[in-house]
Amino acid sequence: MSQDDGLSADFIAKQRARLEQLQQDVLGNEENTVATERQYQEEHGFEAEESEDEAQRREQYVANQALRDANDQRIKDIRRALQKIDEGTYGFSDASGAPIPKARLEVMPEAIFTVAEQEKREAQR
Repeated sequence: MSQDDGLSADFIAKQRARLEQLQQDVLGNEENTVATERQYQEEHGFEAEESEDEAQRREQYVANQALRDANDQRIKDIRRALQKIDEGTYGFSDASGAPIPKARLEVMPEAIFTVAEQEKREAQR
């Protein structure tokens, strides 16, 4: 596929750098979440806890798991976008092959679907 829709080689090179930085940032955040949970467990172990403390810890665990799931999906999308750059298909939807608007890629460089396709994907989850 050609990049006749305004995605210059310079733009794609900048997007690659942004995607690589995003990947590092998201992976770093994931490591921090896991480290915080591990630190809590090491500090508190299996000591007796108030039921309210346990409930709060469970709520935090659920929130952290949701964040991990979102991060996992984002990492997959980032890696797919990087792969698409290597393949020469960056800027085109994985679902339909339709061009992804440059403005969307500027806001969300890991976009691998059009807005409508992304909304459908999220609704299916």
